[in-house]
Amino acid sequence: MKIWIDGAIVSEDEARVSVLDHGFLYGDGIFEGIRAYGGRIFRLEDHLRRLATGARYLGLEIPGGIDAARRIILETARAQGLPDAYLRFVVSRGVGELGVDPTTCAAPRIVCIAATIRLFTPEKLAEGLALVTSSWRRPGLDVLDPCVKSLNYLNNALAKQEARQRGADDALLLNAQGAVAEASVANVFAVRDGRLATPPHTDGALPGITRMTVLELAAELGIEAAERTLGRVDLLGADEVFLTGTGARIVPVASLDGRRIGAGPGPVTKRVAEAFDARTRETGTPFLA
Repeated sequence: MKIWIDGAIVSEDEARVSVLDHGFLYGDGIFEGIRAYGGRIFRLEDHLRRLATGARYLGLEIPGGIDAARRIILETARAQGLPDAYLRFVVSRGVGELGVDPTTCAAPRIVCIAATIRLFTPEKLAEGLALVTSSWRRPGLDVLDPCVKSLNYLNNALAKQEARQRGADDALLLNAQGAVAEASVANVFAVRDGRLATPPHTDGALPGITRMTVLELAAELGIEAAERTLGRVDLLGADEVFLTGTGARIVPVASLDGRRIGAGPGPVTKRVAEAFDARTRETGTPFLA
């Protein structure tokens, strides 16, 4: 693991952040989770665009701007030295006084982490995940817009904790109206009669980079796909369900609340996953010499 902080690449043991940083104290900041495949960073410019939008939403200045963010991400990935990596780029409000007032923070702080990640075992990916519907609801757009990847992931963490305590792999989060939002940290897709459907961001779904890629690939593969409101019944009645995310990639779902979905990982999920794997190996921003 390599970490960029305060202008230098250091090891995990050397990285230090003040306990008075408002990212630590209040979750005041934004981040991007980014993947590198085969020496290329996948959809870097899309991640940077989303980062810039989140910064504007929070009224947060990225030190050096997007050009500096791009340089730091590439530098950290290069220091890690592995062709495949997971990068976490964080911008916190910085050190300030005790109290939630962000205007007491002198300057935002950047941290970039390069590491490896594996959320599920190969066996679990082959058989599919067990989901349970969380008792926690996804906050509405008027509380915290899901388009913003803020450092406040308590809602996600509590949903994941509940799922694990109930013996499941992940949680399905509904919004206040009972519609499907997403999993704890992944978007949801349902397949019915060969057609794809995924919740819109207005229902509480992050417009994920992997989600966007799947929608593009579906068009190229001739698979009908749409963003529309989904309920639990739509998932239970689906032929296939899968999750998408930068960390998770594309993960089939085997059951919801103890009820089997289809016959396990299905042909559409496999077809999309194969196309996604090929896309990650064919495109991206090079970082290794």
